[in-house]
Amino acid sequence: MREYLLVLFVTAAVTYLLVSPVRKFAIAAGAMPAVRARDVHREPTPRLGGIAMFGGLCAGLLVASQLTNIGRLFIQSADIRALLAGAGIMWILGVLDDKWGVDALVKLGGQMIAAGVMVWQGVTVISIPVPGVGPVAVTPTQGMIISVALVVVMVNAVNFIDGLDGLAAGMVCIAAMAFFLYSYRLWIGYGVNDAAPAVLFSAVLIGMCLGFLPHNLHPARIFMGDSGSMMLGLMLAVAAISITGRVDPDLVTAVTGSQTATVHALVPIYIPLLLPLTVIALPLADLLLAVVRRTWAGKSPFAADKQHLHHRLLQVGHSHSRAVLIMYFWAALIAFGTVAFSVTNTGRTVVLAFAGLCLVGLVVLLMPRFRPHAPRAVQAIVPPRYRKGRTEESVADPAVAAEAAAAAEPAAEEAETGAPAMAELSAKDKALLSRIGSGATAVGPRSRAKG
Repeated sequence: MREYLLVLFVTAAVTYLLVSPVRKFAIAAGAMPAVRARDVHREPTPRLGGIAMFGGLCAGLLVASQLTNIGRLFIQSADIRALLAGAGIMWILGVLDDKWGVDALVKLGGQMIAAGVMVWQGVTVISIPVPGVGPVAVTPTQGMIISVALVVVMVNAVNFIDGLDGLAAGMVCIAAMAFFLYSYRLWIGYGVNDAAPAVLFSAVLIGMCLGFLPHNLHPARIFMGDSGSMMLGLMLAVAAISITGRVDPDLVTAVTGSQTATVHALVPIYIPLLLPLTVIALPLADLLLAVVRRTWAGKSPFAADKQHLHHRLLQVGHSHSRAVLIMYFWAALIAFGTVAFSVTNTGRTVVLAFAGLCLVGLVVLLMPRFRPHAPRAVQAIVPPRYRKGRTEESVADPAVAAEAAAAAEPAAEEAETGAPAMAELSAKDKALLSRIGSGATAVGPRSRAKG
């Protein structure tokens, strides 16, 4: 565990330190597209945050290769080399899209190429564990189709939720934490060595997200762009594929002592890729809803709109920060609920806890005045919006500032002219003023004539 924590912290630190120079590079390179109608930010913000995240990925894997226990994975498994190859292709595709824009079909083709390269290097589903039956082998063609489809779906699901500051990085971080706990338990608790690469990928993914989040929280200083979001989705997919189809239920049965306990312990992987799909259930639901919505309206499934789940939260009155926190809550509830179900002896506790957390989530949804604040101990290092002072928060919120300016405008006009605003005068007074003019207009020419 200590080696994985070291890899996590190194990845987070390198990512965090690289963001500032990458931000300056993005501004100099002109990777600051104009604000679109579907965007929620109000001013152009640099992209290319994925460059810093890719740097953190390389640093984390470099450190891992020098460690005693984790270093063996680089010799025993080809998954790490396949991950670097696929992530590199996806990262280059994302950088091109962030700077110049890439057609949706071209982007889809690039995603399939990246997935195909990883499948060619061995990252593919070999078998599907079925309860009561055991591993059911799939043909190489079937394994390739399942693997490529999973990568494409994961990549686009993460890309779809990258619409609010800190949303994609936070939700992927939550998913990676849940996947790390599950894969680490399979590896250490049941001796499933094939789960070790998934543990490493999850640790690196957590570090990338944690290192990027401080710069991406609202108001964001930089966006990860497609270079970051597509790479995060690909890493989630690789972690899922590297463990799914390689876990033999008989190994778990040897530890648990009964087939019933084995079924309970392996619930998240009995249905192909169930756990990785549940940890990003909200992005997948958003993806499916977007495809159905756009197809029903006669548009392309890749046509952008402003009807995603996070957009709808803003439309019903939630603030930017509260909408992100709500998405965090539901993502954590689904992801950790799935993991908790595999480690408890009875489902009753999980069901009750699930119902209780759902109730808390509904209460949060019904609190329009709820304002998130950071604890006092960390207020000095978080953005002003998350500090306890309401004045700083109001200034940071453009909507609040605009409302205050609109309220102060009549008073400023009245103080400047020494008279009430025109909207407060009667129709007869307005007609009289239009005939004789204001006092300032009448006095001005006469004064100049005398001079």
